[in-house]
Amino acid sequence: MKITRRNMLAQTMAIGAATSVPAMAAAAPRTVERWGVFEIELAGPSGGNPFVDVTLAAVFEGAGKQIRVPGFYDGDGAYRIRFSPPELGSWRWRSESNAGALAGKTGAFTAVAPGKGNRGPVRVSKDGYHFAYADGTPFRQIGTTCYSWALQSDAKCAETLKTLAGAPFNKMRMLVFPNVPSVATNPFARTGDGPRDWDPARFDPAYFRRYEDRIQKLGALGIEADVILYHPYDEKRGYSDMKRADDERYLRYVTARFGAYRNVWWSMANEYDNIETKAVEDWDHLFQVLVAADPHDRLRSIHQINTYYDHRKPWITHASVQNGAAVLDDLRAELHRAFALKPVIFDEVVYEGNIAKRWGNLSAEDMVQRFWYGLIGGCYVGHSETFAADRNADGSWLGQGGSLAGHSAPRLAFLHRIMEEGPVPGVEPIQAWWNYHLGGQQNAYYLRYFGAEQPTEWPVVLPGKGPDSLQSYRLDIIDTWNMTVTPVEGVFRMAKKNDYDVQDPARPTVKLPGKPWIALRLVKVQA
Repeated sequence: MKITRRNMLAQTMAIGAATSVPAMAAAAPRTVERWGVFEIELAGPSGGNPFVDVTLAAVFEGAGKQIRVPGFYDGDGAYRIRFSPPELGSWRWRSESNAGALAGKTGAFTAVAPGKGNRGPVRVSKDGYHFAYADGTPFRQIGTTCYSWALQSDAKCAETLKTLAGAPFNKMRMLVFPNVPSVATNPFARTGDGPRDWDPARFDPAYFRRYEDRIQKLGALGIEADVILYHPYDEKRGYSDMKRADDERYLRYVTARFGAYRNVWWSMANEYDNIETKAVEDWDHLFQVLVAADPHDRLRSIHQINTYYDHRKPWITHASVQNGAAVLDDLRAELHRAFALKPVIFDEVVYEGNIAKRWGNLSAEDMVQRFWYGLIGGCYVGHSETFAADRNADGSWLGQGGSLAGHSAPRLAFLHRIMEEGPVPGVEPIQAWWNYHLGGQQNAYYLRYFGAEQPTEWPVVLPGKGPDSLQSYRLDIIDTWNMTVTPVEGVFRMAKKNDYDVQDPARPTVKLPGKPWIALRLVKVQA
């Protein structure tokens, strides 16, 4: 819902020159969905440098809350404030600014029930290790990465969106600054022809309008936009090497501009430890700036190549990790969670592809098994692919988006279905440090994944003590590659095996097909 400059000017004319009475933005309350975007547009000064000279915010009051939301300059004398109401009901607002034309404006609107597909922003679940939408629906992350897809031509972006519409991915990692050949390359006003001839104090609004359009289109598909704010891959332009004051201005601008969209997540940097102009103390400071600038409190992370950031710091909501080996078994994955004490997403685990680089030539089978091992370890995993005719990843899905060439995506869709049928809020590692290699929910639901192993039988032994562990289970054999679920006839009735385990003495084992990529699922049978 927008309040346009035309409506604002008309209202101002209607009240005449009575400057002692604040201008109303609209004669009657308007409506916007809870967790939608309410946008105010105001006309203000365009001279000088409005990005630096003009401050703007609005205080929103409703549902017993008072929330101050920064605004931003959008060029040509237009200023905007975007707010996503967290609660239903009536909201009133009043603008604050050091520019007289923008100060003291008031208005009201009503936040109404969310429509279909609007489940609110994703948050960390109450248990602290998973994710859920604001309405309580679990968010089972199956992410992918297309670094500069949002900066490509409209036709290329449309191709990417069409691909995503038929793919299982519900989170997209995407750079603000370009790292590969792109149509949009200038987030700041140009001052000359050289790669470093740009003014960090003047944003190019058209660049950011293009980017937010991509955020909105992802949202329409139900996909979270994991916005990567810095990266080390463009030393010629140096957008990630700004001075502190310029970094602060940039963070405040993108937060004011993008933060109201409920599908936005913040990734402070990709491979932060490869950006040589910033130390850990700088990243700590920038996180504090980001938190202070973001009244919508979106999810926040940072991604490394060699040196792990301390994910226990209070401004980190979840760990974003690059480590392909950590998800080659469930225990290594679980250990990351045990140290972070937060949700863990292995956003980069090496890519499915055909390039010569060791980070871009996984088989589809190897990509899929990383997702399964991460799941059993109570974590989440991210995908991308690097198939390219010229073996150059810049033009692949990873670099520019487009279409998928690999074979993992259908298997990840199958995995997502298994996840959706699983426990709420997510799969927990079950006594991982005792090598059970089980994930699920104690005494109710278990998954066991065998990866490349080819067992012909498995002893059905579950950890447990006391009466609560003496449950009965139905068992399914899951072929994670061929995407089939085969129920095993009958029920496994658990009895005490020893001080730590339970087992069905009448059915101590289950026969398996003796091929790779098999998983088992045990689900409690209700009495």
